[in-house]
Amino acid sequence: MDQDGTGDEIPPDLWRVPDAEPRLEPQRIGGPNKPYEALGQAYVPQLGDPPLVERGLASWYGRKFHGRPTASGERYDMYAMTAAHRTMPLPSYARVRNPANGREVVVRVNDRGPFKSSRVIDLSYTAALKLGVLGGVATVEVERITQEAIRTGSWRRAVGDPALAASPQPAAGTADPIGDIARRVAAERP
Repeated sequence: MDQDGTGDEIPPDLWRVPDAEPRLEPQRIGGPNKPYEALGQAYVPQLGDPPLVERGLASWYGRKFHGRPTASGERYDMYAMTAAHRTMPLPSYARVRNPANGREVVVRVNDRGPFKSSRVIDLSYTAALKLGVLGGVATVEVERITQEAIRTGSWRRAVGDPALAASPQPAAGTADPIGDIARRVAAERP
């Protein structure tokens, strides 16, 4: 299992997996939030409730890590709405937007990475699928959802927000267009 990629059996209807629902969660001092080193580079995770907005490349990780422990100690589920970030406090929530197609998702950040300096976030397979970035890497905009925004509910998008219309929301009983894309990408990957 040295190569990463899609699982052997891609669950149907992944586009129906709901975004992560931000909730207040305690952040541990130490553990996944202590300074660490990866691939010879030192990282210092943020503490407290800092806002963070970044634009850069996103990638995704799949079967090679599926079921293994994340930095937070949880098991990685490539079919959940999660992500890895080098310095966000763990756990955190983030809104990730693909400016090329206007789609956006909310993910729970529970892992560390990516460790390629050109990338700002690693997405779960399902988050990448819903954003339309399964082809490798893509430019995204990342915004950490602060605990204050969770407390007040201000993180929620208003009904009628153009960003909501761009996210895939097929009606119940319709075909699985995103699943079709996932199967096509899986067939093309080595």
